[in-house]
Amino acid sequence: MLDENLARIRAHRNNIHRYRRLLKTRLSQLERQFIERRLAEEKSALHGLGATTFPVSFRATGAPAERMGVAR
Repeated sequence: MLDENLARIRAHRNNIHRYRRLLKTRLSQLERQFIERRLAEEKSALHGLGATTFPVSFRATGAPAERMGVAR
């Protein structure tokens, strides 16, 4: 299951990179809108898949030295 999810994550990331490269080219307004919509869909899918594959998150509150009360 993890291998399948990692493959899906890789596919979404590749698609995101591809769409970003395409947005740097000359496109009609219709093409640009389509690619921007697909890019948003891929980002959303990647975020959702990442959240279910790696459900633990960590929040940093500051630099390690600041958290330990050590002056720099």
